[in-house]
Amino acid sequence: MNGNNITGKLALFSARRRWIVLSAWVVILVAAFFVAGGIGDVTTNDDGSSSQLESDIAERLISEHISVDELSQEFVLVEFESGTSDYAANEAFVAALVADLAALEDVSGVESYVDGSEGLVTADRNAALVLTTLTVPDEDAQDVIEPLLTIVEEANSTAGYRVSTIGQGSVETEFNALANETLAKGEMIGIAFALVILLVVFGAAVAAGLPILLAISSIFVAVALSAIVGRVMDLDTFVVQIITMIGLAVGIDYSLFIVKRFGEEIGKGLDKMDAIVAAGNSAGRTVMVSGVAVMIALTGMLIMPSVTFRSFGLGAILVVIAAVAAATTLLPAIISLMNRRIYWLRIPLIGRKIVVGEESSKANENGVWDKITNAVTARPLISVIVTGGALIAVSAAAFTMNLGSSGLSSLPEDSPSRHAYEMVLAEFGDGLITSNIVIDAQDVTMAAVTGAIAQLEADLASDSFYGDVEVVVAPNNDLAIVRAVLMGDFATKDAEDALARLRDEYVPAAFTGLADVYVSGNTAETVDNVNLIKAWLPLVFGLVLGSSFLLLMIVFRSIVVPIKAVVMNVLSVGAAYGLLVLVFQHGVGTELLGFQESPVIESWLPLFLFSILFGLSMDYHVFLLSRIKEHYDLTGDNRASVAFGLRSTAGIITGAALIMVGVFGGFAIGDLVMFQQMGFGLAAAVIIDATLIRSVLVPASMVLLGDKNWYFPSWLEWLPRIDVEGESLPAAPAMPQLAPAGAAE
Repeated sequence: MNGNNITGKLALFSARRRWIVLSAWVVILVAAFFVAGGIGDVTTNDDGSSSQLESDIAERLISEHISVDELSQEFVLVEFESGTSDYAANEAFVAALVADLAALEDVSGVESYVDGSEGLVTADRNAALVLTTLTVPDEDAQDVIEPLLTIVEEANSTAGYRVSTIGQGSVETEFNALANETLAKGEMIGIAFALVILLVVFGAAVAAGLPILLAISSIFVAVALSAIVGRVMDLDTFVVQIITMIGLAVGIDYSLFIVKRFGEEIGKGLDKMDAIVAAGNSAGRTVMVSGVAVMIALTGMLIMPSVTFRSFGLGAILVVIAAVAAATTLLPAIISLMNRRIYWLRIPLIGRKIVVGEESSKANENGVWDKITNAVTARPLISVIVTGGALIAVSAAAFTMNLGSSGLSSLPEDSPSRHAYEMVLAEFGDGLITSNIVIDAQDVTMAAVTGAIAQLEADLASDSFYGDVEVVVAPNNDLAIVRAVLMGDFATKDAEDALARLRDEYVPAAFTGLADVYVSGNTAETVDNVNLIKAWLPLVFGLVLGSSFLLLMIVFRSIVVPIKAVVMNVLSVGAAYGLLVLVFQHGVGTELLGFQESPVIESWLPLFLFSILFGLSMDYHVFLLSRIKEHYDLTGDNRASVAFGLRSTAGIITGAALIMVGVFGGFAIGDLVMFQQMGFGLAAAVIIDATLIRSVLVPASMVLLGDKNWYFPSWLEWLPRIDVEGESLPAAPAMPQLAPAGAAE
């Protein structure tokens, strides 16, 4: 009863010193609970890209040279169900609304047609605009917008009127409310779905609850660690949601692997301590290697010059570390305390007894997975051609991916902010969104520079996508800003084309050799971020693929296995990309699935999905290959080992995958397109990975390659040995009868 590797030794120590380990974890969790409460103090909505994006440079120059911040505005739209703006009742309603808004502490001014302002009534006079200026700039608008939104909601409840508003503060508030609602609902659905799957897998309520308990513990620890790290670096507001999503997925899976292996070892007739050590030697080490593989994949986000990506990568890595620690220390201590009582509260019909002795080795035979195994290994070439061909065909759609930002169109169709935006844009033409052309020169009042500005104004006036132009000069005359109103949605192809004309034609023609010119604004920011991600993707892909290859080569002492692993993981990610494009860009099955069709895939998704999916797919790959390698080392029979590995892991891989699908799918049910795309992409990739890749393509290719799977050049023997699976303890002599799942210790 000795651990023959670090995870076996951890399991043995935790089992023997269970009260010390449990007490330590209680202290850790209590401290984490209090520290995690401060996460909101260290998160921000500002991406804060550290790269030299043109749009970032422009905004930085504006803030440095013009000290007075531009105040945020809310465009309050009033639509009359009957009559026009000239009707006395309608005019009185608008006047009362104006008075209520003007009385707010954080409102500095209100304009409307009631006080003679022009251009604030639609051509048919069926709607009016109330231009409300706040006392803070856009970045602080959300902090003071609540009283204004309350007034708008009350006015909207008045019969005969529809009142809505659009502005930075209202949009951020609605977006964050929808996002938090979606994420909270997704978490609850994920936990509930996971519990159902675990109940089916274990057939007992206590065993099913353990993985969820450990996943939640890991999440608390990771959030607390993030709150500490956030004192020295900026973190994105949604880092907690990313931690929760990844924590539920890996935390449940890791515990599932170990608890399931403990049951198998008990089924061999081992006593409690021997079974815990055996599970630690085998499944525990698999969990540790899987965790390292996941963290390697997540480092791809850490190298990105973006607060958002770095936050997501950091949060995910921290929760993986916490999950591995909980699975290899806390879980053995709990099992040691409970022993077979972890199989208490068996579920009728699906609750099983623990199989002991010789029958345990045959438990998986003649089942559905045994039939699938026989079919795959009997016709490996056909399996590879059909499955691989289908995945390549789906992946081909990814080459038509159009990256961008869906903007306000990502909000649901009944969104008040989206409605106000579309109405104001259609009826009032301009004024909502601008592009800032920043001219940086020693003296922008020189004749040559003013002439260039005049030429730029003329070019913008001739371009149908640009409206009114305003020129602002910094107090020291060393900076000028040309603000050009956009005549359409900033997130459209027309806006991108207009930006290209501005940057590639108008600015060079006017300013070459005279000044440094930078363009900012919503469209510029979106385009710059897409280009940034495209520039970094090859580096991220190379780092993750290369590091993963090295890890698997060392772990499995083979160069063929890691090559296949990398290729197949890329194939599963590519298929997920293809499905995203087919469903969201081309609308295939959109209505059936309840998603919004979108002309673009959110620019941050490809890199995010690659890092997350490549890491998570390693869980299944390592788990499957470890069982194959374990059997191959004992028998030297490749085909039999592949069949054994697939037959013995297919059920649990499917269960683990369904848990992840439930967790990720829960995030796809919301109204925001970006979360629909994220949840669907993750869930689809996990399904593909656990079925077509792990259960068909991997075993079929391994049967085809035979012993070549384990080819390892002699000149690489100097590499350290890190066996995935420790030696399982031999089975105890068969016992005369079956031990019930609820047997006492």
